[in-house]
Amino acid sequence: MNTSEVLCATGVDLFYGETPAVRNVDLFLRRGEVAAITGQSGSGKSSLLYCLAGVLPVACGEVRFEGRDLGELDDEELSALRRERFGFVFQYGELLPELTVEENAALPLRLAGQRKAEALAAAGEVLGRLGLAELRQRRPSQVSGGQSQRIAVARALVHRPAVVFADEPTGSLDSANAAAVLDEFLSLARSQGTAVVLVTHDTQVASRADSRYVMRDGILSALTREEAT
Repeated sequence: MNTSEVLCATGVDLFYGETPAVRNVDLFLRRGEVAAITGQSGSGKSSLLYCLAGVLPVACGEVRFEGRDLGELDDEELSALRRERFGFVFQYGELLPELTVEENAALPLRLAGQRKAEALAAAGEVLGRLGLAELRQRRPSQVSGGQSQRIAVARALVHRPAVVFADEPTGSLDSANAAAVLDEFLSLARSQGTAVVLVTHDTQVASRADSRYVMRDGILSALTREEAT
């Protein structure tokens, strides 16, 4: 594995029963790189994302994070890796309704054992960078959809993960909110040196990535510069 690579997938296959979802995929992600994967619904892009994050075990091939084969880790080790070194952003935020905004944002730090006061202070700093400082004490039901996604971004980045896996992070937003959330997400990730794997159906979102791929029938292909424009 190249020392600049943080995540490396080689020959990855995934099946649902006898149906192939991911077929012989290779993908190499450098530290701080933003990689976008586009494709039609059912093409396998979300399935690949969860293979890369160690959520779905691959049938063939391997996924390595910082040189460690995820297939050789037990459940406890995988859980610790996803909790401490990975971040996740989903289409609908998936915030916990019983927690305040700052408690939601601080959750990865609390799960890693950080003291509450320190975790909330770190969450407040990230929320402030995303323009959400005044919302810290609100509940998720008291914020807008765009604000909810910004909070999800804060939660994904608060512990300075090596990689964030983002599955349609702007898919539930209108175009203006989507552009704003994406700007803030990628700016903060890049400032921290966090790599991002971004699954999206939106070519405008994908155009912001450093590298672009398209998924068709479980097969991943890199787009050339000419194809990506």
